[in-house]
Amino acid sequence: MNSFPLRAAAVACALGALALLPLLAGCGDTGGLSAAGATPTAHGPVHLWPERKGASVPPADPGGAPPEYVKGIPPVKDQDVHAVDPLALVQAELRARPYADVGPDGMPRQTAAAILACPQDGEDGQGDTECPVLKPYYRDLTGNGKDELIIGIELGTGPDAPEREMSVRVYTADPDGRLNRIMATTQSVITVELAGRDVVLRVPSGNNGYELITAWSWDEKQLTMLPTREQIVRVPVNPQAPSGKPRSPRPAGPGSGAGTGPGTGSP
Repeated sequence: MNSFPLRAAAVACALGALALLPLLAGCGDTGGLSAAGATPTAHGPVHLWPERKGASVPPADPGGAPPEYVKGIPPVKDQDVHAVDPLALVQAELRARPYADVGPDGMPRQTAAAILACPQDGEDGQGDTECPVLKPYYRDLTGNGKDELIIGIELGTGPDAPEREMSVRVYTADPDGRLNRIMATTQSVITVELAGRDVVLRVPSGNNGYELITAWSWDEKQLTMLPTREQIVRVPVNPQAPSGKPRSPRPAGPGSGAGTGPGTGSP
């Protein structure tokens, strides 16, 4: 006679468990699911001041340097930039614009003079300073199956150089073999990296404790390298003791040597 009330109580308990999972254990199932708490309500983006009319200023020009053919360098076969002398390439650009102080070709006069004085292949290479043109690198950055030439130029040498500025330039060869400069930027560079088909520059940020990472990528419409992605990251903290001195490593275990002098330390 009491079976109906018992079945009703079981159904009520099951319905209550679906509505309130935290009370599931009260229904006699100690090994079942338990609730993780209330789910926060999802909020989409909120358009502030929707009645305000937005700006109609046209977008700024791309930040990259326009492509430019290098004069004074003979064409290469099969678009092979490995056949180009990087120093001769930079020197040809300097001779084409000998007094450029700003822009893609801009550099200090003393740096330009040092580049023009760099020894060519086969010369003794002796001089008071090192050549500002750094070791070249090669990578297919345009996706045409041919390498591009990547050159770095130190704009100041020695301990008095301001903020370690350098010029990073990229050159490609067109189907006719002519050298075309597709990237030129001058910044206070921390590091330069290659990531896939991107040239990635790390530079100091205007905010203390942060750095700016910029990825330059090939743009088929502009036919040049453009800064396509930027990210501000926190500078890693140097793990040092509060006094500024490196932490001393902890001993790995008891010493194995035999001491001969009197001990002076306290236990």
